[in-house]
Amino acid sequence: MPRVVKRKLQKLRPIVEYNKMGKGIGQAHSEMQSYIGVLARSRVPLVDMKWSQIPKDIKEQIWEAVDMAFVVGQGGKNSVLTSAAKKWKDFKSTLTRHYILPYTNDREKLSQPPETYKFIEKAQWDAFVASRLSKDFESVHSQHAQIREKLEYNHRLSRKGYAGLEDQLEETMPGIEIDRSTLWKRARQDKHGNIPDPKVAEKAKLIDELQKQVSEGKVSVYGSNDVLTMALGPEHPGRFKSSPSRRD
Repeated sequence: MPRVVKRKLQKLRPIVEYNKMGKGIGQAHSEMQSYIGVLARSRVPLVDMKWSQIPKDIKEQIWEAVDMAFVVGQGGKNSVLTSAAKKWKDFKSTLTRHYILPYTNDREKLSQPPETYKFIEKAQWDAFVASRLSKDFESVHSQHAQIREKLEYNHRLSRKGYAGLEDQLEETMPGIEIDRSTLWKRARQDKHGNIPDPKVAEKAKLIDELQKQVSEGKVSVYGSNDVLTMALGPEHPGRFKSSPSRRD
């Protein structure tokens, strides 16, 4: 992140903006999230343990580095470290899926850290590889794979997430209420507005039909029984998680 480093040297700290739901938006937020990812990958040891077991001084270093580069604002230190924890976990998952499991029968390829991540110390890499090839991990990985298979209707959003998508739609569709079903459908469209997955396309068509029936007064929505719930069911794993004000 040369741009972030340059600004730090100049003592310039862009202000991270948030929408009305408290979700980070805009370029500064995107850059901050990328920077947190760099710090999580490069400063946190590659070890087979939980985030809660990582030394506090390492977490403090991450927070201080981000705080020096951005005016974090809402959420502050807690939101930064929560993001770092997720990115660290995702990084270990990426290493496991792309650089370890495909080469279980080729130990030579596992003998050195990936070229892309030269900052990983060999001792840490060796220990991490050993943990990922253990019987215990194999069992846990299998369980997680089964869970992932049940997660239908995955969205196509980038770092901006549902909050960024909602802000984008509010700008392009002024005066129109952006409900959960509209967000769900738009989040699964490609850049041309198409939905490649037939199962998802089928549900999107059902959402369109239900929205039409609601507008015509043929169907009523109330509370949590909205169009998205009608289309997907009350406990479908492809939905977004609920919050007091909205689902994201």
